[in-house]
Amino acid sequence: MPQAELEYFPHFLNTEKANFLFEKLLKEVSWQQQNIKLFGKEIPQPRLTAFFAEKGISYTYSGLQLKPETFSSEILDLKQQTEEVSGFEFNTCLANLYRDGNDSMGWHADDEQVLGKNPLIASISLGGVRSFQFKHKTNKNLKEKIELQHGSLLIMKGIMQHYWKHQLPKTKKDVSPRINLTFRQIQ
Repeated sequence: MPQAELEYFPHFLNTEKANFLFEKLLKEVSWQQQNIKLFGKEIPQPRLTAFFAEKGISYTYSGLQLKPETFSSEILDLKQQTEEVSGFEFNTCLANLYRDGNDSMGWHADDEQVLGKNPLIASISLGGVRSFQFKHKTNKNLKEKIELQHGSLLIMKGIMQHYWKHQLPKTKKDVSPRINLTFRQIQ
């Protein structure tokens, strides 16, 4: 993909550890469904979320002010493993729970000013396999997708957020629940 830096580790976590983490996080995280504004209407966000951060850090996107929880030992462990692989330090984790194929995340770029000029986004997938799609912001013919595997790690870095959008679309396929842990550095 031109103007994109991606690294994909399909077996970042072994199946046993990925299964354990999926079940534990599914049960123990305080999942919330917040309302977002879309075309002037307030609607429930099409997924459940939780936000973890170091003390004193908050995050706002799409008009949502996220209140952080402290890192659980499991998420802190994953953060440290992700830092070792990426060579980058993170101070937040946005967790998303996609309950079924109706839950989704629309086209966007992680290009908020608080993420810095060329943000590094590290995303761990647990649970059901889902199609993660990319499209170039100006060349509409450039489209890609990747099937995010259970226990995988996807890293987006460099100038990618300037040129590409990404989404996790709805699907009519029968898919299992999926947890996504997205590590970021908020400045």
